Amino acid sequence: MSHKVEILSVGTELLLGNIVNLDAQILSQGLSELGLNVFWHTVVGDNPQRAREAVDIAKRRADIIITTGGLGPTCDDLTKNVLAGAFGKKLIFHEECAQGIRAYFQRIGREMTDNNLQQAMLPEGCTVLDNDWGTAPGCAFFAEGVHVIMLPGPPSECRPMFQYRARPYLLSLSEGVIASHTIKLFGIGESTMEAQLREQMNAMTNPTLAPYAKEGECELRVTAKAPTDQEAQALLQPTVEQIKQLFGRKVYGVDVPSLEYVVLEGLKARGLTIGVAESCTGGLMAKRLTDIPGASQAFKGGIVSYTNEIKANVLGVPRELLDQHGAVSAPVALAMAQGARQALGCDLALSSTGVAGPDRDDRGNEVGTMFVAIATPEDSFVRPLHLGSRPVRERLRIQTASHAFDLARRYLAGLPYGKQT
Repeated sequence: MSHKVEILSVGTELLLGNIVNLDAQILSQGLSELGLNVFWHTVVGDNPQRAREAVDIAKRRADIIITTGGLGPTCDDLTKNVLAGAFGKKLIFHEECAQGIRAYFQRIGREMTDNNLQQAMLPEGCTVLDNDWGTAPGCAFFAEGVHVIMLPGPPSECRPMFQYRARPYLLSLSEGVIASHTIKLFGIGESTMEAQLREQMNAMTNPTLAPYAKEGECELRVTAKAPTDQEAQALLQPTVEQIKQLFGRKVYGVDVPSLEYVVLEGLKARGLTIGVAESCTGGLMAKRLTDIPGASQAFKGGIVSYTNEIKANVLGVPRELLDQHGAVSAPVALAMAQGARQALGCDLALSSTGVAGPDRDDRGNEVGTMFVAIATPEDSFVRPLHLGSRPVRERLRIQTASHAFDLARRYLAGLPYGKQT
């Protein structure tokens, strides 16, 4: 059976734009990995009437409703009341949940106010989803042909609650096993990738193939359903191998989190170290590397050389290069990478320089003119980039950093890193 899922996010703060709806992203990504189709995202404020209207619409068109938010102890936490009323269920006090809430406050050394116990009021006959990451338990029930799952709103609770509580519940709804692999690509646009696969994707039923666009890169998720995981993997592998052959060197990994992760793993496998010299990316490369646990095994450090003085005095970029070519140029990018390798004492070094906007620089370089370079024990190479003037500043920085990581990834894999082939 093909399910239709609606995600219903509850919270006036979402409508006001005070916070970003990360929960919807978390759930949509997790549900797609399970092969469950999300048809609707709905956001409703902390208003009982409007929340009930949203639930009534959802139950007419979806057979799985997942809510986030509105499970807390305050008067505007109304999700359980609305859902229970919409499906004709009473709210019942769960003593085990209450004990868990009391234990949580005792563990963190804070006095518990009585209103926290309203979090232990749950729909009769529901499956309780214990919350080991906060106070508000989630719950799930089936009524009127609809599966309802309620999860807490804070992303730090919603993410693990989905992974360790809701996901097993959802898997129980499906006969057999759903498995997937995510193929990561860099150096190809989503439209180009999709055009090469459109007919195949439309014809596939099991496994299925779905494209996803991220900042400056693309993903392809292959999903299969079978009685056992072994049989699902047997369905997946031919498609995974076909995609890898079709896109070749643009595929940087399968089921890997990021380009920078692949770079760090490659460095550690070869016992090498890396450093960065950044201008336009302003420390983003260093941040992305150090966001990964264990980065210290390979990452030596970074230098944010935002001015010519730092480029010259710290990285040793010759003044004549800066005067003749300007900071945004191929020769300066090369000299920055070489200088970082020397200054930081690392095996490899990456550099970035460019115009992130909003205006062109004093030499007339357009916004989106970027250069990234790599210095290795054998040689150095620079990649000129023309990323266009339309992308916003942050997007240009993300794309530029990724291009630098792609140079390192290709070097470590023994691929030609001079051209994107």
